Amino acid sequence: MANNLVAIEPKSFPEYEKAVELGGAKLSPMGPDVRGLIWTDYSSPAALGELIERNPQLEWVQLPFAGVDAFSKQLDKKVLFTSAKGAYREPVAEHALMLALALGRKLPVRIKASSWGKREAFSFYDSKVLLIGAGGISEELTKLLAPFRAEITVVRNNADLPFAAAKKVAGLEELDSLIPEADLVIVTCALTEQTRGLINYKRLSLFKPTAYLVNVARGPIVVSDDLIRALDDGLLAGAGLDVTDPEPIPNGHAFFGREDLILTPHTADTKEIVTRLFATRIEQNVKAFLGNGAWVGEVSPSLGY
Repeated sequence: MANNLVAIEPKSFPEYEKAVELGGAKLSPMGPDVRGLIWTDYSSPAALGELIERNPQLEWVQLPFAGVDAFSKQLDKKVLFTSAKGAYREPVAEHALMLALALGRKLPVRIKASSWGKREAFSFYDSKVLLIGAGGISEELTKLLAPFRAEITVVRNNADLPFAAAKKVAGLEELDSLIPEADLVIVTCALTEQTRGLINYKRLSLFKPTAYLVNVARGPIVVSDDLIRALDDGLLAGAGLDVTDPEPIPNGHAFFGREDLILTPHTADTKEIVTRLFATRIEQNVKAFLGNGAWVGEVSPSLGY
């Protein structure tokens, strides 16, 4: 059996084929001798599970998402999974910062304005920013926020692990005490049973009325109805969402048309950048698959990311 065969399913792309070859493996159609798989379908985790069942010889699967919650049923199989963690960090961090700046400068109001209006704006210079999640997006955000002299706190599962550029690293158990201090809360964490519904009405009631919430992670981390209620009650100044629950949200949903909410349709990641960075991830992990380097983005089934 050839030991360096890697397949790309269900749809192949030239950039990814080149990455497999640069990593030192041989690209092959799916078959009984293939041990490594690059999975490119974002919408059919069940199809991946069926393919794994039909190919028990598979040892490694590279997933196309940074967040792997959609593939949770597949993670308990005896296969090593790697995520695309890092392939989305630059465009998603950029998008998160854009949402925050647009909210602070009241762009939802000004874009539709037909009169001069009142003077109101919030600057994030010397502000306090709370990042919920300690992955690549948060790492990139600390770089983007550096010129603003922002004081950054990072909340993560393991508070004992350091995080560059953060003034404080805390565990999720400290979240309630940290939210009231923040001018901006950005959600970048993985969706797990621990984080599902993390931002609910109780926590939204802890926000300063001048503070903003941005979610570029997964929709179910923020309870949609609770966010609408909190905005209606004036508990926070505004929110920027690139992800929602449900997704897509139906026409006429209460998220649309508000002056205190910016909604983008899960477009934080740009195709060009993600394709380039995901190809790099494939090359890195193909090398690891062949014993020529360390895995990047290895998924822990118990943690769910």
